[in-house]
Amino acid sequence: MTRNGEGGAITIWLALTSVAMMLLVGLAVDLGGQVHAQQRAHDLAAQAARAGGEQVQAAPAINGAYVHVDAVAASQAARAYLTAAHVDGTVAVSGSTELTVEVNDSYSTRFLGLIGINNLPVTGSASARLVRSLGGTEQ
Repeated sequence: MTRNGEGGAITIWLALTSVAMMLLVGLAVDLGGQVHAQQRAHDLAAQAARAGGEQVQAAPAINGAYVHVDAVAASQAARAYLTAAHVDGTVAVSGSTELTVEVNDSYSTRFLGLIGINNLPVTGSASARLVRSLGGTEQ
């Protein structure tokens, strides 16, 4: 009985398949991590916008005249929140009642670094709008 030269043929197939499967698992882990980092960036933007949106011009608000954002204090509060969270971002006050925060961060990959991809960018944005309501109706 003679062999047809097929000795070890399954070994090459198994090795290549194993490497491909490890790459796919690594891709799933890193892309899942990027999605989580994206959600975190959005949450940080929302919380920074909320922190900035709490900075209102006190005197007119107390008198019930109108509600306006104190633009300087709102920007400082939102930036302080982003700094405490160790992320970069921008803060913009639109008009006198809206604050928009954009967060830029990155996710450090765990497996894709093996093929030269060390970071994946993530961004998030959120807005806060001040409204004055009386009896549940916006004034």
